[in-house]
Amino acid sequence: MRYGTALRELIRTPDTTPLVGIYDMYSASVAARHYDGFFVSGFGFAASHYGLPDIGFIAWPDMVAFVERLRLAFPDHHLLVDIDDGYVDPEVACHVVQRLERIGASGVILEDQQRPRRCGHADGKRVLPLEEYLQKLDLVLQSRRDLVVVARTDATEEADILRRAQALAETDADVVLVDGVRDVDWIRRIRKVINDKPLLFNQIAGGKSPRLSLSELTSLECQVAIYSTPCLFAAHTAIDTALDELKKADGRLPEFSPTTSVGVRASTELLEKNISRHHPVKSQLTSV
Repeated sequence: MRYGTALRELIRTPDTTPLVGIYDMYSASVAARHYDGFFVSGFGFAASHYGLPDIGFIAWPDMVAFVERLRLAFPDHHLLVDIDDGYVDPEVACHVVQRLERIGASGVILEDQQRPRRCGHADGKRVLPLEEYLQKLDLVLQSRRDLVVVARTDATEEADILRRAQALAETDADVVLVDGVRDVDWIRRIRKVINDKPLLFNQIAGGKSPRLSLSELTSLECQVAIYSTPCLFAAHTAIDTALDELKKADGRLPEFSPTTSVGVRASTELLEKNISRHHPVKSQLTSV
């Protein structure tokens, strides 16, 4: 059994599968204590690796290197990777997909945006002509062996959303994502046109989509839910709060309690679990 197969089988179970967005190795280390599936978010990676917004700055070798580190530290977690538009060129997209599959990614999301791209919940998105995107998607699908491929559209016009969702569902892609879905009624309409193809729902704090529980998403027949930024935004708030308090205390650290605070020992113990030589080799879950 391979990583793509493992994720594909999980997606086919009755309940909605959550994949939590992580942005660096430390956030993944904490998230691994709560969830067994990661979403390697482009928004989070652009913010953490470059300190830049998610508008096309990511270089594919940086993303591949990050996923390789993740797989070494988390050999049993599902890793769904955001590869934006495949880094523009179809041949580059195929190369990146093959590299990611070889290092143990479980799946990728390929979008139909034109450059300059935008976060899926931002205004001003433009999409490629449908046939051009479908050609790129088809090449990617031919390039993968076991990898799960999520076909994503960022269309914003109502008729175009449904037209593209239906066209994506008719391909060999494993899952369809319509990003920036604004309400539950639209989820139902998309579900109807894609028939029995698995559907992915993306929710992000402050984004365009409604806040829905996993139970609600299961009832709407959404097989996968990705959470792009819960770790990133929580870290932003926590760092701001901690540094405000440090400033108010004239630079004196708050009193440390191992039951309510994280200190050097707890942090080190968390990170020691990621050393790859401590993980037993599991033959039933291997990359290609």
